[in-house]
Amino acid sequence: MKGPGLFSDIGKKAKDLLTRDYTYDQKLTVSTVSASGVGLTSTAVKKGGLYTLDVSSVYKYKNTVVDVKVDTESNISTTLTVLDALPSTKLVTSVKLPDYNSGKVELHYFHENASFATVVGTKPSPVVELSGTVGAQGVVFGAEAGYDTATGKFTKYTAAIGVTKPDYHGAFILADKGDTIKVSGVYHLDEKQKTSAVAELTRRLSTNENTLTVGGLYTVDPQTAVKARLNNNGTLAALLQHELKPKSLLTISGEFDTKALDRAPKFGLALALKP
Repeated sequence: MKGPGLFSDIGKKAKDLLTRDYTYDQKLTVSTVSASGVGLTSTAVKKGGLYTLDVSSVYKYKNTVVDVKVDTESNISTTLTVLDALPSTKLVTSVKLPDYNSGKVELHYFHENASFATVVGTKPSPVVELSGTVGAQGVVFGAEAGYDTATGKFTKYTAAIGVTKPDYHGAFILADKGDTIKVSGVYHLDEKQKTSAVAELTRRLSTNENTLTVGGLYTVDPQTAVKARLNNNGTLAALLQHELKPKSLLTISGEFDTKALDRAPKFGLALALKP
C-alpha cells in the first residue's frame, strides 16, 4: 500500500528488532499449499507442561483472502480481508467463535500523503478506534484514539512522530493518555542492513519509571542471523535464527536475569517448515 503507512507502523522497526522471533516455548509449525491453492498451517506449542495445537487455512481469490483457524480449545477464528473494495482501501472483518461479541470490522484507507484506519466492534455499544497519519519524505505525524460507546469514555489516545531514512528509523510516541513517553531508534551500520543497532527508552510519568533497552542484529551469512537485547533491569536475551532450507527456519532463543543468576534461564526452540 502507498503512503506513510498506518499509525501502528510508527516505531514498529525498533519493536520488531527487540521482540520479534524471541520465544521461550517449544514450537513446531508446518505449512503446506494444496493443489487448489489453499494454504494449510499446523502449529503445535509446548508451554510449560501444556500442549496446544491449532490448524489454519488461508484461501486467496483475486483481491480477497479468507483465513480460518481452529484450536484445541474449540475456538474458531475467521478473518476476511478484501483489498481495494474501494480504491486504495483494505477491509478486514474478523470473529472468534464461540464468543460472538469478539467480532470487529476494520477499514484502512491509504493515500500518497496520509492514511486512515478505523476499528469497530460488532457487539452492542462497541469500542470504536480511530487512527490516522500524514507525512511525506520519510517524516510521519500520527494520532489514535479509542472510545467506549457503553461508558462514554476514551479508552486511549496516543500521538506519535516517525522518521524513516535509508540508514535509520526513529520514533517518538506519547501513549497511555499522555502518561508514557517512548523514544526509539534503529540504525543500520551497512547499506545492505546486515548489521543494525536499536535502542528504546520508555518513561512512565506517573511513577517516574524509566526502562532502557538496547539491542542489535548481525547477519552472519544469508542463512544465519543473530540478535541480542539488554535492558537496564539486567535482563539479557539472545537469539539465533538459521534458514535450514528456503522458507524453513530454526530459531533458538534464551533469556536470563544478570542480577539474579540463581534463577533458571528461559530457553525456547521454534521450527517452521515450509515446502
